[in-house]
Amino acid sequence: MSAFDIGLLSLLAMGVAVMAGLFVPIALIVCSYFGVWAIKGSPLLASKLLALAANDAISSYFFGVVPLFVLMGFIVSEAGFGRDAFDVANAVFRRLRGGLGVGTVGANAIFAAITGISIASAAVFTKIAVPQMIRHGYGKRFAVGVVAGSSVLGMLIPPSLLLILFGILAEQSIGDLFLAGVGPGLLLALFFALGIMAMAIWWPGFVGTPDRDSEAGALSGGTMAAKGLPIAGLIVLVLGGIYAGFFTPVEAGAMGAIGALLLGFAMRRLTLARLWTVLVETGLVTATVCFLIIAAQMYSRMLALSGVPAGLGNLAANADLGLWGVMLIYVAIVVAMGMILDSSSIMLILVPLMLPVVIPMQVDLVWFGIVTVLAVEIGLLTPPFGISVYVIKATLDDPSITLGDIFRGAAPFAAIMLIVLALVLAFPAIATGLVPGR
Repeated sequence: MSAFDIGLLSLLAMGVAVMAGLFVPIALIVCSYFGVWAIKGSPLLASKLLALAANDAISSYFFGVVPLFVLMGFIVSEAGFGRDAFDVANAVFRRLRGGLGVGTVGANAIFAAITGISIASAAVFTKIAVPQMIRHGYGKRFAVGVVAGSSVLGMLIPPSLLLILFGILAEQSIGDLFLAGVGPGLLLALFFALGIMAMAIWWPGFVGTPDRDSEAGALSGGTMAAKGLPIAGLIVLVLGGIYAGFFTPVEAGAMGAIGALLLGFAMRRLTLARLWTVLVETGLVTATVCFLIIAAQMYSRMLALSGVPAGLGNLAANADLGLWGVMLIYVAIVVAMGMILDSSSIMLILVPLMLPVVIPMQVDLVWFGIVTVLAVEIGLLTPPFGISVYVIKATLDDPSITLGDIFRGAAPFAAIMLIVLALVLAFPAIATGLVPGR
């Protein structure tokens, strides 16, 4: 049996293991080990090669960006800055049709710029926005759909944990990926807002009958400044520091975490007990991401030894599919996998497999990363997995809203994401226009 055949069998075995319920990183590690053993003929050599891969995966200085941004995100969430973002955005957009929904999108965009975790956005705004919208007359499905849809902004607008993960997997500049996420992230937020206003006009049965009290959510200038300036300061500190060249992404993560910590204590929103909760949650998420990256590195080494990626690249070249044929098939596979797997697992499985295919085609990997994240995020809203939907259901204190209601509410926003994905595919400058040298 050739190394290529062994690689294909390992992929098949991994797929079967994942479908059978085995955790994705464990499936990756086990199949990688037995694949290298079969290729090299030595279990000892397989152990040493995979141990080396594990060490290389997280020994890089740039891996430090993961725990630092996760820490900042949890501090911001625990300190209640999500509610401040919602109050400010609602005050700004309250006069529009569907204003509370538009305000939720705006708040999620603001919150995304200081957290980078979709699940955190989904949990925070389920508690804040859904009860407010229902109380003001919006339909339950619409309310949870707005939160589910806009929560995905957390993985596109920088800083984004998925962009960090892609940067590590593809060995691309995290700062460039952050810059590339700005255009598509703002475009998606704009399309969400326009979609909400259009639904409020032409699909009132779905949106509900919101009250037209223009004073609902009104804030004085001083209150808006008190709520908005701390958030704006964190965004300027982190993203402004990266784009101006003052900080590397790792240093920006550290400065953001320190800034959020100081603001939390200064505003009396953090206690030592809450800080301990933040540190524990940060450790759990960091350990999970670390385990995933180690498994992905092992999987990449096994694939490289087997020659499967190179073989797939030659197959794509000989099939004369062209760049667009390959990209459309890739996007379709990613969206389909999003229905059964979480975002990180999809990237860990597909990105190492696809890089050797797209690199010879002179594909801009920063653009490829944005396309990947957009396609992956659609899976957060699609059944049967839809992790954002499950987070919302777990956070809701309303048994009358079912999982089916949330999936139906999120469907229009998944459709809007497909439109934005098509635009980014057709016009790469939406993603790469801000990145120097692209």
